[in-house]
Amino acid sequence: MKTMFNAACVGELKQRLDGLSPGSSRHWGKMDLDQMLAHCSKALEMAAGELRPRRVFVGRIIGRLIKRVIVSNDKPMHRDSPTAKELLVTEEHNFAAEKERLSMLIDRFVAAGPSGCTSHPHAFFGPLNPDEWGILMYKHLDHHLRQFGA
Repeated sequence: MKTMFNAACVGELKQRLDGLSPGSSRHWGKMDLDQMLAHCSKALEMAAGELRPRRVFVGRIIGRLIKRVIVSNDKPMHRDSPTAKELLVTEEHNFAAEKERLSMLIDRFVAAGPSGCTSHPHAFFGPLNPDEWGILMYKHLDHHLRQFGA
């Protein structure tokens, strides 16, 4: 299973991140490249417990069922998946600054290891253990890097 707690997986993600440039074009979705980078940074901050989005109603109903599907295989996340409102980014950001920030947050998440994961429930999926956070953060970054062809 691909996870942020596997050095080879992280190396692959960082290499793909390094391949992004201001000219990278979006294949789907609404966010610009700089907004996507800021969004991914917020997701890692959520996994570390720095952002604590509230549970959404629909997640309380079906979140655990979908979580099992998401974290039990290496299938990529679906295009246009919904996101917590706290992770939405609509304002413009500086590409270089956001790329550097995301790279730093990836390093920080990896260095903290499983013990650095929050016990606060995910807004949709509910409680996640550190292994599930590692898988979900890998899949989330992979999803958005694929969104921009990386």
